[in-house]
Amino acid sequence: MLSFRDLTYRIAGRVLLDHVSATIPAGHKVGLVGRNGTGKSTLFRIITGELQTETGGVELPNDCKIAKLPQEPPGGEQTPLAYVLAADSEREALLIEAEALEDATSMEDAERIAAVHMRLAEIDAHSAPARAAVILAGLGFDEAMQNRPLDSFSGGWRMRVALAGCLFSEPDLLLLDEPTNHLDLEAALWLEGYLKTYPRTFLLISHDRHFLNSAIEHILHIDNTKLVLYRGNYDTFETERRLRMEQQSAFAARQAEQRKHMEEFVARFRASASKARQAQSRLKMLAKMQPIAAAIEDPTVIFRLPDPEELPPPLIVLDGLMAGYTPDRPVLRNLDLRIDMEDRIAMLGANGNGKSTLAKILAGTLKPQAGRIQRSGKLRIGYFAQDQDEVLDEARTPVEHLADLMPKWTVEQLRTRLGSFGLTREKAQTAAGKLSGGERARLLFAMVTHHAPHLLILDEPTNHLDMDTRDALVQAVNEFKGAVILVSHDRHMAEACADRFWLVGDGTVKDFDGDLDDYARLLADRRRAAATVKLKGGGKGSADLSASDRKADRKAAAAARQALAPLRIAVQNAEKAMAKLNAEMTKLDAKLADPKTWETLSPAAQAELQKQHAETAKKVEAAEEAWLDAQAKLEEAQAEAA
Repeated sequence: MLSFRDLTYRIAGRVLLDHVSATIPAGHKVGLVGRNGTGKSTLFRIITGELQTETGGVELPNDCKIAKLPQEPPGGEQTPLAYVLAADSEREALLIEAEALEDATSMEDAERIAAVHMRLAEIDAHSAPARAAVILAGLGFDEAMQNRPLDSFSGGWRMRVALAGCLFSEPDLLLLDEPTNHLDLEAALWLEGYLKTYPRTFLLISHDRHFLNSAIEHILHIDNTKLVLYRGNYDTFETERRLRMEQQSAFAARQAEQRKHMEEFVARFRASASKARQAQSRLKMLAKMQPIAAAIEDPTVIFRLPDPEELPPPLIVLDGLMAGYTPDRPVLRNLDLRIDMEDRIAMLGANGNGKSTLAKILAGTLKPQAGRIQRSGKLRIGYFAQDQDEVLDEARTPVEHLADLMPKWTVEQLRTRLGSFGLTREKAQTAAGKLSGGERARLLFAMVTHHAPHLLILDEPTNHLDMDTRDALVQAVNEFKGAVILVSHDRHMAEACADRFWLVGDGTVKDFDGDLDDYARLLADRRRAAATVKLKGGGKGSADLSASDRKADRKAAAAARQALAPLRIAVQNAEKAMAKLNAEMTKLDAKLADPKTWETLSPAAQAELQKQHAETAKKVEAAEEAWLDAQAKLEEAQAEAA
């Protein structure tokens, strides 16, 4: 399907791709990964012919149909449904031709009409509106939205329409550059399922680990100006790459030792008549020896959130609260919620259901329309909003931005604080307008958390962050000692950081008993129920019956979740206990391995440390047994429920 042959590309004198070659067979589902700035989007532009290479090039089959997600959203009076249907250019052209030939009378025209209609039948043109509607519905557009003008939507929603057009056209090669950036978790889950069964070849640029694990079968990695194709999903790629790097480092070390030994021999015996021939032989071997470069480790991404002091519970209480933007149209109503210091809560629900509204209420940037909100007197809140990027002054540096918030700090202290978010001294003095998207996000995190907040509200914090920075953020959030409220389409982050879920929908917020697999199944059930209603024609009797069926299905699903909830909690508690003990064991191992321990501690203290190590080892073993038992019970109950 797609081959790169000896391809080289430079930008502003810097080599992005250096004589790379790779082949992607037809039907492969490939994730294109690499650090920001390594050339992923550039490679897409080379494939489409927008950029010309210095050497080599791209080989594609004749008449290969390519679709690439555009950078700018579509607009105009055209509806989303009409836009998506027009994305199938062959169907559109055939329909126009069929209409033009409708009144033709010649034999030649009659034959052409027959050929056109035959081709329309071959491409299943009659079902196109239904197929387009299904894709739009999966991306969050109900029937009314599908028939509104594009200009009535925000840029993010119009990008969803562009994505729907790419999917509907079913090209031979589909190129998707960060398609989930404009999606909520619900639409991302739908897209993940859609791409799993996509019948053609696609390349996907994404920093969403779960997405790359679920929908991808191969990883194409850009690293050090080279391309390497790996079989398997992202986790498999990480494991295999780590093994390759370890092998390469071992080979390089071995070669360095051999080279050193030969050079020492030559230095010792070059002047010796009896050893001169052997010395010359080793010099030739050294000249022929191809150097093996030691594997270059990616620099560790630093991301540390300042910890607040402890506050007594609760941090926030909402009592009968109503919120919205116009007095007569509340978005959320009758909210009775509580947040404590140890809470880690992820919000679920489609865009437009009120997740960001609730985040603004909690942050204090939106006042409630009714009800009561009570905050702890000493509570400090850090709010990372979706539109947070707008607060940056393009001409000012990170140091200057942070100095506005921390006027008593010295420049050196400000640089140190920025360094804890991965911004080097050079970047700390660079104008914000010249920073990358990920660097700007790190600056924003430094600003949002400058006062060590007790509650951190993160509304889509991973946009513009590469994989390593996302992983660093997940680790930082998990180590943070305050409360966290999270809205994210990144499933990996939601699963790794949240202990509880709030479901935002139907104008209210409720606890969701279950995990994200349960939520994905709930969404799938809802889509099936909606499709059933549509197939039944929407008559009153059938609608009533469908509503009754849906209600029964919801009750059954809720009962199943409720029955499994204690088992899931037991598994989660066992995992936390095991993680805590393993961390404790790691610290004890480090102490026992440190020579200073045996130099500074008394014999009694040494014996106590060894005793503590043995007791912790037993606790780890018991915790592992408890986890295995809890996991087995959960899997058994899930199998019975299925």
